[in-house]
Amino acid sequence: MTDNNALKDVFSKQRANAEGSNKVETENVVQVIGFIIGSEEFAVPILNVREIVKPIEYTRVPGTPDYVLGVFNLRGNVFPLINLRMKFGIPAIKQDQDTRYLVVNHNDDIAGFVIDKLTEAIRIDESDIDSIPDTLNEQDNLMYGIGKREDRLITILKVDSLLKRTF
Repeated sequence: MTDNNALKDVFSKQRANAEGSNKVETENVVQVIGFIIGSEEFAVPILNVREIVKPIEYTRVPGTPDYVLGVFNLRGNVFPLINLRMKFGIPAIKQDQDTRYLVVNHNDDIAGFVIDKLTEAIRIDESDIDSIPDTLNEQDNLMYGIGKREDRLITILKVDSLLKRTF
């Protein structure tokens, strides 16, 4: 299954859950969790988010890329911790009161992503999500699409691509 097909499956599950509720949905709505990295807003499908936690101690692991800060222990489970700023080529900054660890999963893969600031849970109609530009290599791309919401653009990321190990 390709990355986009996997994400479309997540969106289909969201639609099925919405249809199963008592709410009448007239359009296909995607639910995502929004967050800030640098000056940009990103989002991941809400079904891929296990939890959001304040920063906790982590242990550096030798031989990993700089963007892999190490591993952290969350209630007895050890997960890798990835600094999305560094993964995206944005200079790292000191963590502050807005910093959060976004713990995400895809199938059996789980990791924590360091984000600068959590924004909100967002509902975006699928018709308001544009495909990534053809000039980008879809195979290696971390983006699912660009969501349009009021006066802002939100880059929707592929969790499965973010979780792929390259080390």
